[in-house]
Amino acid sequence: MTLADRWLLPEGVDEALPEQAAKIEHLRRTLLNLHQSWGYQLVIPPLLEYLDSLLTGAGSDLEIETFKVIDQLSGRLMGVRADFTSQVARIDAHCLKEEGVQRLSYCGSVLRTVPSGLDGTRCPIQLGAEVYGHGGVESDIEVLSLMLQTLSVAGLSNVVLDLGHIDIVNGVVSACQLSAEQESKLADLYRSKDLPELERYVETLGLSEEQSVWLTELPRLCGGQEVLEQADTLLAPISTPVKEAIALLKEMAAAIAQRFPAVGLHFDLSDLMSYSYHTGVVFAAYVPGHGNAIARGGRYNNIGQVFGRSRPATGFSTDVKALVSLTEVEVAKSKTVVSPVSQSVELWQKVNALRAEGYRVIESLDDVAASEADYKLDLVDGAWQLLPR
Repeated sequence: MTLADRWLLPEGVDEALPEQAAKIEHLRRTLLNLHQSWGYQLVIPPLLEYLDSLLTGAGSDLEIETFKVIDQLSGRLMGVRADFTSQVARIDAHCLKEEGVQRLSYCGSVLRTVPSGLDGTRCPIQLGAEVYGHGGVESDIEVLSLMLQTLSVAGLSNVVLDLGHIDIVNGVVSACQLSAEQESKLADLYRSKDLPELERYVETLGLSEEQSVWLTELPRLCGGQEVLEQADTLLAPISTPVKEAIALLKEMAAAIAQRFPAVGLHFDLSDLMSYSYHTGVVFAAYVPGHGNAIARGGRYNNIGQVFGRSRPATGFSTDVKALVSLTEVEVAKSKTVVSPVSQSVELWQKVNALRAEGYRVIESLDDVAASEADYKLDLVDGAWQLLPR
């Protein structure tokens, strides 16, 4: 390894220098205070856990994203968290054991084996909120509203909200009675939006004309609120769950349009980009000029079942570092005071008093500190006085 190589960080791993770090920390505190004002309680799960606990109920997608290490004390395999959801589900199910609605929020570093998207990081600072113990549309709307409020407080405008529902895709595929291999191939085609190849593949399945139309038209149900009316006509007759999913999306869209009229609404009824543990509505927020979703969420009922409690749940998450990179976060700077280096007890008391009042007090170890200061401490008539520089 050369000396130059020692400065290199792994691909997708970054660090925050003082100015950026101050913005990240300011926004983190601001957003956690916002969540607290909505009634969400902060939890801080551990950075790593035994792998069988960390990935329980989370699905193979998170297994691929998780770094694994061997615990030197027990010899068991451990994982560094790549997402908070399964950890918070464990806390709700095993630690808190509340019977009523539980609102929890979190913020901390996660580590992923691969970046999230082309311009993503492998070490985001994930902030999110989750509601446990309520399965109705009201909690979906609450979580979605908190997500949009979070982005607004962070300074993001021109947000576009993308909405979908797992039951629509599942209902269509189930009605066509496909094999697991056929479902997997179809899912790949839906993710890639390769419509010509989708049509060719559907022709090989030997389905009825009606079933073929369902499968080929589903990814075309992508656009504004007119998509829901089209889905009502084409897909609602398939099954009650499909019909109810479309109705739920309509109700959520109406509520969000009232609360956040500036937010653009977009629907993608073949969306399969969420984690496999999602069971109902899924949503993502985008901003112009940024290819990745800036926030994601959805419903994941019964994720705590593997921990002994089957509870409905819904939530969202975002990356604080990404929010800072997309906005002009203003951090109020404290007035800086330069203090001489002295063993004076009186000076020590004066410095502590100024720091308690919100001043930034720096001992003058070099000329740089003095040049940046707004005030100085000088000994005047036997007392330490705060004077302009």
